[in-house]
Amino acid sequence: MKVFVVAEIGSNWEGDIKKAKKIIHECKNAGADAVKFQMWRASDLYSKKHPQWNTIRKSEVTSEKAEKMKKYADSQKIEFFCSVFYPEGVDCLELIGVKKYKIASRTCLLNDKHASETLEKVSRTRKPVIISMGMGGNKKQIMKIFSKSKKTFCYCISEYPAPFEKINWKKAIKYDGFSDHSLGIDAPFLFALLKKQTHAKQISIEKHVKLKNSKGPDADSSINTQELANLVASIRKIEKLKF
Repeated sequence: MKVFVVAEIGSNWEGDIKKAKKIIHECKNAGADAVKFQMWRASDLYSKKHPQWNTIRKSEVTSEKAEKMKKYADSQKIEFFCSVFYPEGVDCLELIGVKKYKIASRTCLLNDKHASETLEKVSRTRKPVIISMGMGGNKKQIMKIFSKSKKTFCYCISEYPAPFEKINWKKAIKYDGFSDHSLGIDAPFLFALLKKQTHAKQISIEKHVKLKNSKGPDADSSINTQELANLVASIRKIEKLKF
């Protein structure tokens, strides 16, 4: 079994390219396969009355910043990709040569501004997609949109942090991906072990990751890069297990 470990950065880079580079570097050293950022426009998704509006606005991944992050990730030999929330973002990500896309839970609901158009545009790239279904959404409809793409659906609980006891393991192991928002590293470790027992060939695990002093909306439900290193080391041991 091969586990594709994704470090979800979210807003933990705090809109600072230096911090983005530092976290990319540390995630590479921790053994992650990829770093994932979120390409959205704050005004499309949030009200300006949101209590953390300034932080959210600052953490927008613009075309210019995405290019710098991708170039640095390439130099570190770690994959860079994004959740994308608007059509022009797909154009940008195609220009810089991402290999895959993430589709967020909220996008699968097709309620957000530009959600449908964005999904259709991603589908036309025919690149692999990792899809979180934590908020629900019509899986048949999503499968139809991405009929010509390789799809990895992720089990996900869209709470931040998500209580460990809410995880339905019987349901979770039916998925080939796990986007985890629980505290610590126990849940993704257990998912990898359970999937190994099902003789899965390839799975994806995504975990929110931060620098030690990160602040912002995602920090409380994120692990630091040392915890990421511990998780990756444990997962690599599971990969080698023989039953």
